[in-house]
Amino acid sequence: MLLERISSPQDVKDLDAADLPLLCSEIRRAILSSSASVGGHIGSNLGVVELTVALHRVFDSPTDKLVFDVSHQTYAHKMLTGRADNYLDAGRFGGLSGFTSPAESEHDLFSVGHTSTSVSLACGMAKARDLMGADYNVVAVIGDGSISGGLAFEGFDNLAELGTGVIVILNDNGWSIAENHGGIYRNLAELRESEGTAPNNFFRSLGLDYRFLANGNDEAAVERALLALRDIDHPVVLHLCTVKGSGYEPAEVDAEGWHHVGPFDIESGTYEMLRRSRCEKSETYADITGRHLLMRMAADERVVGISAATPYIMGFTKPRRDAAGSQFVDVGIAEEHAVTYAAGLARAGAKPVLGLYGVFMQRAYDQFWHDLCLNDLPAVILDFGSSVYGTSDATHLSFFDLALQGALPNLRCLVPTCREEYLAMLDWAIDQDSRPVVIRVPGNGVVSRSDSAFGVEVPDDFSLPRYDVVHEGSDVAVLALGSFFGLGESLCGALAAPADGGPAIDATLVNPRFATELDESALDDLARSHRVVVTLEDGVLEGGWGEKVARYLGPTGVRTLCYGVRKGFPDRFDVDELLAENGITLEAIISAIRVALS
Repeated sequence: MLLERISSPQDVKDLDAADLPLLCSEIRRAILSSSASVGGHIGSNLGVVELTVALHRVFDSPTDKLVFDVSHQTYAHKMLTGRADNYLDAGRFGGLSGFTSPAESEHDLFSVGHTSTSVSLACGMAKARDLMGADYNVVAVIGDGSISGGLAFEGFDNLAELGTGVIVILNDNGWSIAENHGGIYRNLAELRESEGTAPNNFFRSLGLDYRFLANGNDEAAVERALLALRDIDHPVVLHLCTVKGSGYEPAEVDAEGWHHVGPFDIESGTYEMLRRSRCEKSETYADITGRHLLMRMAADERVVGISAATPYIMGFTKPRRDAAGSQFVDVGIAEEHAVTYAAGLARAGAKPVLGLYGVFMQRAYDQFWHDLCLNDLPAVILDFGSSVYGTSDATHLSFFDLALQGALPNLRCLVPTCREEYLAMLDWAIDQDSRPVVIRVPGNGVVSRSDSAFGVEVPDDFSLPRYDVVHEGSDVAVLALGSFFGLGESLCGALAAPADGGPAIDATLVNPRFATELDESALDDLARSHRVVVTLEDGVLEGGWGEKVARYLGPTGVRTLCYGVRKGFPDRFDVDELLAENGITLEAIISAIRVALS
């Protein structure tokens, strides 16, 4: 096997040209074999195999700088830079980050998992190169889906003025995660159909040099095109066309479905969507959301669903998008625009519901602050995946959202514990017209509180912050927010019947429901009848919800113990280990409560 003999890019350069089709075939087989076991980004990685081989034959990484946008397409790059064993040895499958990581290799320049960054990063590296009198190539690899992001536009605009040697490879496969959306894609289609000769050319309109290659899955053709650009002294865009999922028919036929999947059977092409929670029930909050919003859209033409290129997170599959028609809008990979667009819709009397991954909300922080909250506009933001049970790559940590939202005036963040609360909050948020509302969708699977030992009464009005005292005890109060409500239930049960024979404690259990505002009346009542308050939140401690509770209770003399995750960048963590490292186990919390009581 050729791939087993590749330990560095030099080994790729040393191969005969006649061996390259076999190498590409082996890379594809390795991508499929490893991903079938542990899941991964399939379509994007299969589509750039030939491009990656050509890059490492033409350029001299790490002297020449290869900057990959999003890094959804770097499996082949990792194989050719000394990490092939992680894709060939079943015992090492999943041992690498799914994204570029400087901690892994000198050939990975940045930890990157967010889109539209590569052109700006390349501009910075080229400027530094020129200032220091160095001489190396800077190459950015960006997909067509990524150029709908505002940062990509800014990067191209600055690149044109920078005027120095930067090669931008636009990998055009006709897809983002779902379909591409935005006016620029009409121009890309014109350029594809005319093989780069259309008079309208976005890149040339900026003053950039432009080249076109119709078959980006022909390694020899790509290599020739790159050789012609090596050591160029001005910015150039190489627009090459590839097939997403190239070489694997199921991924070619269903590009959206095969963007990112869980383990799958290679022969049959059946797969599961990656499950990020421990809940193995078939029902998901995505499906619940999609069904419910379609019902609301049918009843009210003002309801508009919005996605920033991830419609599946809010359950809008292709059939549901078709059913919603003009009441569902995918703005492309443009979170900033999505939030301000929602603000505009709300001002004009529509009822926007925007679904975002929590980890991408931070990209639109200014738009939340300035456009939505300053203007106090009633848009609804559904915050998906924000949990320690969510994605665990350092690039996609999603539990900073409450700390980010907590300082925003006028913003109400509702945190349901169950299906019933979620739907009640969603209906109230759509119907109200007084403020922006974020609903933090539970991250640990769908549960119904009708089955709860304590039970939960679900209100239909969330116009004032009101905590729900689910069980009233004394001495110790447990305030368990959202996804950690189940942990709160378990903690109260363990306090009432301690396994170690210690003293029993009848603790109060509270479902706070509100994360950016405090129910001061409820906290005053708790302070009068309890000596210890415990806050449990599925998020980062610093700047989070628990600190707000502790600050309010500080003058009362009540001991407040706050539990959450310390800020940092843990990478591909085990959830139980991360929780234990942060003292979030029943044994550790009970021990701390006993010390506080004594």
